[in-house]
Amino acid sequence: MASHIVGYPRMGPKRELKFALESFWDGKSSAEDLEKVAAGLRASIWKQMSDVGIKYIPSNTFSYYDQVLDTTAMLGAVPPRYNWTGGEIGFSTFFSMARGNDSVPAMEMTKWFDTNYHFIVPELGPDVNFSYASHKAVNEYKEAKAQGVDTVPVLVGPVSYLLLSKPAKGVDKTFPLLSLLDKILPIYKEVIAELKAAGASWIQFDEPTLVKDLESHQLEAFTKAYADLQSALSGVEVLVETYFADIPGAAFKTLTSLSGVSGFGFDLVRGTQTLDLIKGGFPSGKYLFAGVVDGRNIWANDLDASLSTLQSLESIVGKDKLVVSTSCSLLHTAVDLVNETKLDQEIKSWLAFAAQKVVEVNALAKALTGQKDEAYFSANATAQASRKSSPRVNNEAVQKAAAALKGSDHRRATDVTSRLNAQQKKLNLPILPTTTIGSFPQTVELRRVRREYKAKKISEEDYDKAIKEEINKVVKLQEELDIDVLVHGEPERNDMVEYFGEQLSGFAFTANGWVQSYGSRCVKPPIIYGDVSRPNPMTVYWSSAAQSMTKRPMKGMLTGPVTILNWSFVRNDQPRSETCYQIALAIKDEVEDLEKAGITVIQIDEAALREGLPLRKSEHAFYLDWAVHSFRITNVGVQDTTQIHTHMCYSNFNDIIQSIINMDADVITIENSRSDEKLLSVFREGVKYGAGIGPGVYDIHSPRIPSTDEIADRINKMLAVLETNILWVNPDCGLKTRKYGEVKPALENMVSACKILRTKLGSA
Repeated sequence: MASHIVGYPRMGPKRELKFALESFWDGKSSAEDLEKVAAGLRASIWKQMSDVGIKYIPSNTFSYYDQVLDTTAMLGAVPPRYNWTGGEIGFSTFFSMARGNDSVPAMEMTKWFDTNYHFIVPELGPDVNFSYASHKAVNEYKEAKAQGVDTVPVLVGPVSYLLLSKPAKGVDKTFPLLSLLDKILPIYKEVIAELKAAGASWIQFDEPTLVKDLESHQLEAFTKAYADLQSALSGVEVLVETYFADIPGAAFKTLTSLSGVSGFGFDLVRGTQTLDLIKGGFPSGKYLFAGVVDGRNIWANDLDASLSTLQSLESIVGKDKLVVSTSCSLLHTAVDLVNETKLDQEIKSWLAFAAQKVVEVNALAKALTGQKDEAYFSANATAQASRKSSPRVNNEAVQKAAAALKGSDHRRATDVTSRLNAQQKKLNLPILPTTTIGSFPQTVELRRVRREYKAKKISEEDYDKAIKEEINKVVKLQEELDIDVLVHGEPERNDMVEYFGEQLSGFAFTANGWVQSYGSRCVKPPIIYGDVSRPNPMTVYWSSAAQSMTKRPMKGMLTGPVTILNWSFVRNDQPRSETCYQIALAIKDEVEDLEKAGITVIQIDEAALREGLPLRKSEHAFYLDWAVHSFRITNVGVQDTTQIHTHMCYSNFNDIIQSIINMDADVITIENSRSDEKLLSVFREGVKYGAGIGPGVYDIHSPRIPSTDEIADRINKMLAVLETNILWVNPDCGLKTRKYGEVKPALENMVSACKILRTKLGSA
C-alpha cells in the first residue's frame, strides 16, 4: 500500500527561510546565501519523508513566495510594468511582482481559497506573450534525484491557474481568461518534456478549483486541457489533486473522465460527501489518492476511524490502486511537534504537526498491508479517548451562555445614521477623518523587550515602562502627523490573535508552531482545545494608558470572534459556530469594559470573516448568518456615542457586501489599494452604504512609499462613489511589518492628500 504527501511546509522548523528572505531583502546577504538556506531545507524535507517510508514525495512545493507566483514565473506572465526583458526570471523580477519596488506597486495579493495563506494574483490579457521562463520545477526534481530521492513534481494545473487569475489593468473585466488555455499549454508541454527527460515517473497537477461551483464551460476547459496534454504526458503517470472541500458531482464526473490521468486526489476530511461519489462509481484501473489525514489542522488523526474508511475504499478501487494521502498540503500546519518542549503533555498527546502527519500517513498505509503497528495505534486510541473525556475541554457555564444566545439577532437599538450623528457630536471629527488600522512597526528593540519579559529576564515594572514609552512615541508621532483618530500601536502584542488567545481560557500555545501566511510572514495560530471564556480584562490597561497620553480619540483595539476562530487551530469536536459564539461572548465583555474605561472608539477586527466563507455557494448563507451574528454580539450593549469600527483585508468582498452591511458596524476600514480599487466597483454598481467606510489608500505590504498625488487620486476615486460625510482615510492594513522610515513618509503623504482635498471640498 502506497503513501503520498500533497505538499509540505517550507519555512523550516525555526523559520529559517523567513530570516533568510528578510536578510536578502534588506541587502544583508546574497542570492547565493538565500539559495543555500533553501537547498538545505528542501534536502531535509525530502530526506525526512524518504526515511519515514513515503512513496510519493512531492517536489516543487517549495517556494520563495507562493506556488501561483512560481507558475506565473514559469509561464513568463510578467506584467509590463516590471520591465522584464526575457530569459530566466531572477529574484529581482520575482520579488518585484510579489512586493513591488521603488517605482511600481506589487501585484494583487489575496487569500488562497478559505485559508489564511495568500497568493499573488496573475494579471493576464490577450496580449501576454507567454514563454518558458522559470525551470524551477525541473531543477528541483533533479536536485532531489541527485540526493537519491525520486519525487513527484507538483505543478499548479493550467485550468486552475487561469481561473485564479484576473484581467490585467486596461483589459476588459469580462475578458475570458480561459481563452488563454491554448497559449499556456505549450509551456506546460515543455515542462513535462523536461521532467520526463529527467526521469520523472509521476507528475502531480493541483486543480483545487474543481471543488468550487463551476459552470459547464469551465468544466469543459479541464476536459480540453488534459486531452491536449495527453500525448505529452504519454509514458508518465499523472495525478490530478483536489482539496479543501467536497467535489461537486458534475466536477467529479469531469475529473474522473480526464484523458491520460492515472489517479485522482480527494480531500476526505473536509470533503466527506465525496466518499459517496467514489462509492457510487470510481473508474476501474485508476489510482485513488485518499486524503484521510488532515492537512489543515493539528489534531492527531483518529487512526482506527481512518483505517475503517480506507478499508471500505479498498474494496472499491482495489488494494494496489489505493494510496493513503494527506487531505491537502501540510503547508497549513505547524512543522514538528518535537520542537514543542514546553507544551502541556496531555494536550501534546492530542496533536500532530506536519512531521507527525507524515508518520500517520505511512502507518495507515502499512496497516492496510497487514503491517499494523499495534503499539502506535493503541497509543493513538488512548489519546483520542483522553481528549473526549478531559474535564479541561468542557465548561458547562460557557455552554449555557452560548446556548442562551439563540432567539435574538443582537442588533443595536438605534440605526447607524442616528448613531453616527451622536458620535460626531462627541468626537467632532473633520470631514475625511484619518486613522490607521492598529499596529505600528515592531522594532528589534521592542521584540527584545517582549522576549525578555516572557523569559522573566526583566521585571514587570521594567516591561510596563518600556511598553508605555513605546506607546507614547507612537502617540506623539500620530499627533505630529495630525492624524485624527489614534491607535496605541500594539507594542505589547506579537500577534493579534495570539495575544487574545493567551488571555482566554480554552486556548493552548506553541513555542514554534509557525505557519506561513505569505512571503516571509509567519503566524503562530493558537490551539482552541476547549470551551472559551474571558477570566480577566485583556486590553483595558494599555488602552486607558494610551488615551491618557492624548486628547484625541484613541481606538481600543480588539480582534473579532470570527477572525480569532479562523486564524486558530480550532477544536474539531463541535461545530465551529458554537466555538465562535463562545469567543463572541468573551469579546463582548471586553468591549463593555473598554467603554466603562472611557474609550469612545473601539475597533473589532474581522480581517478573516471573508476568508472563512465556504467554497460552495450552497453553504454561504449558513456561515454568514452565524459569523455576522457573532460580530454583532460583541457590541450590542454599547451606547450610541461609542463608535464601533471593524477592519477587513485581502479578500474579495464584493460578493458579501450585504453581509458586511448587516454587521452594523459604525465604521469599516477595508483593503482596497492593492486590488486596484476592486472594492469600489460594488458602489459604482449602486450598493448604498450608510455607515462610515475607509477603503485603504495605500498598500502596507510593500515597502514602496506612495506620493501625495497618488493618494489624493485614490481618495478622489472613492469620493466619486461614496458620500463625503462617510468616507475615512487610512492605509490598507496594520503597519507592524514595515519600518518607521517607510511608515512616517507614507502617513505624511496620506494626511497631506487628505488636507488638500478637505480644502477643495470646503471651497466647493
